Parts: sequence; C-alpha cells; structure tokens
Amino acid sequence: MKLTKKIAAFLLAFCLVAGAGFLSACSNTQGNAGDGDSLTLLIPEWGAPSEEMLKQFKDETGITVTVEVAGWDEIKQKVSVASSGKNAPADLIEVDWSWVGEFTSAGWLEKINVPESVKKDMPSLTYFTVDGQVYAVPYTNDMRIAYLNTDMSKKAGVTEIPNSWETLEPAFAKMKANGVEYPMLFPLTAEEKTTTSFLTLAYTRNNVVFNDDNTLNRESAHDTLTLLEKMLKEGYINPNNTSTPGIDVFKGIQNGNGAFLEGPSSYLTSVNDEKVSKVVGQVQAIEFPGKDAPATKSISFTEAIGISSFSKNKEGAQKFIEWYYRPETQAELNRATSLLPTRTSVLSEMIHSGEIKAPDFVITQSQNVGTPFPNGVPKYYAQMSSEIYNIVNQLGQGKLTADQATDMMVEKVDALAKSQS
Repeated sequence: MKLTKKIAAFLLAFCLVAGAGFLSACSNTQGNAGDGDSLTLLIPEWGAPSEEMLKQFKDETGITVTVEVAGWDEIKQKVSVASSGKNAPADLIEVDWSWVGEFTSAGWLEKINVPESVKKDMPSLTYFTVDGQVYAVPYTNDMRIAYLNTDMSKKAGVTEIPNSWETLEPAFAKMKANGVEYPMLFPLTAEEKTTTSFLTLAYTRNNVVFNDDNTLNRESAHDTLTLLEKMLKEGYINPNNTSTPGIDVFKGIQNGNGAFLEGPSSYLTSVNDEKVSKVVGQVQAIEFPGKDAPATKSISFTEAIGISSFSKNKEGAQKFIEWYYRPETQAELNRATSLLPTRTSVLSEMIHSGEIKAPDFVITQSQNVGTPFPNGVPKYYAQMSSEIYNIVNQLGQGKLTADQATDMMVEKVDALAKSQS
C-alpha cells in the first residue's frame, strides 16, 4: 500500500514539474481535440489526404494534423457518442450528405465561412447548407453518372447513343432481343442504394422529388415507380435484384451483367481498370437521360469535412478547411486518391488536360448538380430512406403496383415531414 502511494505521488509530481503541456497529456482527454498547433481528422480511408499533403499543410501553417481512419458506420457512431457527451470526436470530422440534418439540428457542427466565389464553383455545397449557412465542405464529387456498354448496344443495332428515356427504352428492347438478358442495372433490395437510385431517377426525370414543405411530390414519385414497374414487366431489370446487394448491382456495369447504369462516378475509372473490369474499353459515360431529352439536372451523394462544435481548435480547423478546398489541394487529392474534384473549375482543367479521363459533358453535369431537398437534408432522412427502399423492394417483388407504391410512399413520407414541421 505504501509503495502504491509513493508511486502515485511521484507520478503527480512528475506531471506538475513537466509543465502545462505534459500535464495536459497526463490528464484524461477523451473526446477533446488538440491545441493551437495540432488538429485531429476523423475520416474514411478513401478520403484521407496523403502524408505529403499533410506535411505541406504543416509547413505552411505550423499545424500538425493527425488522421484517424475509420469505417463509415463507425465514424457516425463515434461522432454521435462523443458529441452527445459534448466532446469532440475529432476537430475535423467526416460528414456524409445524409447526416447533415441530424448533425445540424443536434448542434454538432460548427458554421464554416466559405467565400461566394467558392460556393459558385462547388455546386454540391448545397447539400451541406442549412438556412444559408455552410456546415461542411465536400471533398469528393460523387455525382451520379450514366454509363452505357456501347459494345452491347452496337451489337444490338443501336446506332446512336441514347440521351433520353424515349430513346433508351427501344434500345433496351433491341439489346434484350440480342441476348443481353437484363439491360438495366437498378438495385431493388431493402437498403440505402435503392433509395439513392430512386432519388436519382426521379430527380433527373422530373427536376423535383420533394415539395417546398418537404412532402413527397406525388407526380414525380408516380412517374418513377411506373417506369420501374414497366422495366420489370418488360424484363429489362433483373427481378433477383430485390435480394442482391446494391453494390453488386452497381458492379454489374464493370462485370458485363448489364448495359446501362446510373451510378457513382468512381466507375469512370474502374470500368477500364483491367484488375477489376471484364469490359475494358466497352463502357462509356453518356449524357444523363431525361424523359424526352438529356436531363437538365444532375445529382450528387457526396461526403464532406466539417468542424466539430466541441473542437478546442476551431481557428486551426477553419484554416485546414480553407486549405482543403484550394484548387491546388483538390488537384493533389485527386492524384492521391482518384476522388473527383468538387470544384468545377478544377474538374474542368483536369479533364481538358487529360489528367482525368472523362467526356466534356461531365463538366456541364457537375455545374448542374442540385439537391432534391428544398430545405436541406431532413434530420429524419434515415427513417424516410427506410420507408422508400422498403416500398421499392415490395414493388420489385410484385407485392405492390406502381399506384399502390405511390400512395404508400406519399403517406409515409408526408407523415414524417408533417410530424417534424
């Protein structure tokens, strides 16, 4: 017992003699970020800046950034637990587009100052803007891209690349008759990728998904569900997609399982990567189809970096954000991670220089990125998404008609919107 007391006394004295800096390290700092000379960043592996980039930031500002890499679900849990206890999980944190409503309503994100020139150059900022205030800055331009296996379409006698659903549907018919069993790749399982695919289809066909009061736009929902019902009845969508993971449906475009996909921008690269693709040189990005002409709106489901409201170094965190959205940093991040730049000017420059292999219309599409949420992503998004993907799943199984699915979706979404108003 005496020995234990002596050890404890020695440790306390050592911390006191070492000074305030070491005393801070001796104390329990769970959830609290660093001092003015350091920052912590909590982010998925795919979004982490390289060591060279972090060294450049330190050389410029004197601030050391420590990166903690974690999975997407783990990050949300860490942020929720720490922030509920009024602690910072990190100074800078991952903010998915679908978390914005929940995090801002709970007061977990600090407001971020972003110049108007940057706002105009980064359309996907709208997902992270609430009541005119920015709460996170996107680091990856995960806009949806339309892909077509032109090898399949040409062999089926499709002489021109479809740019509308009016021309896509007869192209599907020709491809199916020519041996492409299920031309259209669309997830139908009860999961988030089914919701985002539904939102993509509805928004690019109708320019609207939700009304100004956050209720569901019935006409847009019915149009989208009717199209899906038709694609299933015609045999253009694989009915087994109701139980196939959404990521596997998406990967069908690089595995030769289908001819057409509205999916993540990452497939711009992977379809021509011999390590993962079976259709190298056969798939290309095409203009996003609208009903009877190319779509005038595009959509993005992106991720961002925000500042924890409980950070002890908000000034340093703001400096990091400003450094992260600079053109030269965005270009370097693309070289390090292959993530598409979120600033249209940077994306344009890298496409025109040939550094990013993509057609020019991707630039225009980036400029046309909008959000289907007129008042920002609602805090009940997770619950609403569950309602949407379960209804689409039932439609896919033939348990609901398009009319029944529309009525049910309107009822469920509107009830959530009105309960939160």
